[in-house]
Amino acid sequence: MIWYTALVLAVAVERLAELVVARRNTRWSLARGGTEAGSAHYPAMVVLHTALLAGCLAEVHLADRPFLPAVGWTMAAVVVAAQLLRWWCITTLGPRWNTRVIVVPGLPLVSGGPYRLLRHPNYVAVAAEGVALPLVHGAWATALAFTLLNGVLMAVRIRCEDEALARLPAAGVRV
Repeated sequence: MIWYTALVLAVAVERLAELVVARRNTRWSLARGGTEAGSAHYPAMVVLHTALLAGCLAEVHLADRPFLPAVGWTMAAVVVAAQLLRWWCITTLGPRWNTRVIVVPGLPLVSGGPYRLLRHPNYVAVAAEGVALPLVHGAWATALAFTLLNGVLMAVRIRCEDEALARLPAAGVRV
């Protein structure tokens, strides 16, 4: 269980790195006239993502979940793939990437990188990680709870994001 705890803590450190990038990018966006949409759902997102990490550790330790190699190693590969996809999104969007919905007027939509394949690739990474990270060590209740709650949250988030982007005059232009 030590290595699983280390994995979850590594994901937590990665999340902190995302927050550092997001804060820098928030300053960049606001300095260029960006406006935030959907701030009301942001605290729920923070709580849900924090609960995912805590739930992984709590369920594995308290319920004594076993490591099943066939599932565990497969899910570990999915966790790594989700991290790679997430950072591909972050680097593709550059200073536009954020954990908040902040839209800068006049900037065209990005259609390169993973955005040429999917409209919301970062949310695919979040969904994959939300299933895979708990299942690396058999925390199926955490995976199920996160997936259900994240589905509700993503419906709100994607609607908010799409509405904010649709209000931009340059929303039809892609880079």
